[in-house]
Amino acid sequence: MPRYRLLIEYDGTQYFGWQRQAGMMTVQQAIEEAVFGFARHEVTLFGAGRTDTGVHALGQVAHVDLQDEWRAEKVSEALNGILKLADHRIAILECSRVADSFDARFSARRRHYRYRIINRWANLTVERDRAWHVKKALDVEAMHNAAQVLVGHHDFTTFRSINCQAKSPIKTLEVLDVRRCSHQEIEIVAISRSFLHNQVRSMVGSLKRVGEGKWTSSDLAAALEARDRKACGPVAPSCGLYLTQVDYDE
Repeated sequence: MPRYRLLIEYDGTQYFGWQRQAGMMTVQQAIEEAVFGFARHEVTLFGAGRTDTGVHALGQVAHVDLQDEWRAEKVSEALNGILKLADHRIAILECSRVADSFDARFSARRRHYRYRIINRWANLTVERDRAWHVKKALDVEAMHNAAQVLVGHHDFTTFRSINCQAKSPIKTLEVLDVRRCSHQEIEIVAISRSFLHNQVRSMVGSLKRVGEGKWTSSDLAAALEARDRKACGPVAPSCGLYLTQVDYDE
């Protein structure tokens, strides 16, 4: 069965995450139904990351096996057409034929996430459901300096959801940068081979405490060393999180 790699963009607001769930519309289900709409057979779509409810993607990667050989352009055109007709906020940016050995999840070498904070007093309008609205002024430099405590090879139990199914809480965080993109937007970039469930949002929530002056770098380090979920700051809302890129050995 020929295998196809998809590069996918979606607004996660109206979906209950990536992974198929009974009785709930998810991104995986929407695309699988679109594939059935033109290929006329059921498929299972395998994604590089299982984003949660409300999380967005600019560069999600998935693979799917089809019964027949199709031109890659035909696959993307058909999927985009069907998704648009169904009023899904999902786009197939690229489609390519790949070797059977390619696996969107297990072949991935690095995942990039971006978290957006709009730091202003006024309510959000066009950015509503696309960023975390924080009214209190945040110290971005303090947040970035504290974030470096978390970079490296650590036990991230503190920043792990109690529902996380990963076998080990130990991960290597390659990058955690905090920067101000404009006078009101703050961006947090996290890069790692893989992440624990809710890890990025948990780290962002704790960094917000640093930005507000409630925590110091030492407090963040103590939370990490505690290896206790109760030591974590509040979990940041899903609306500000984006899966932006997945790296593979080409």
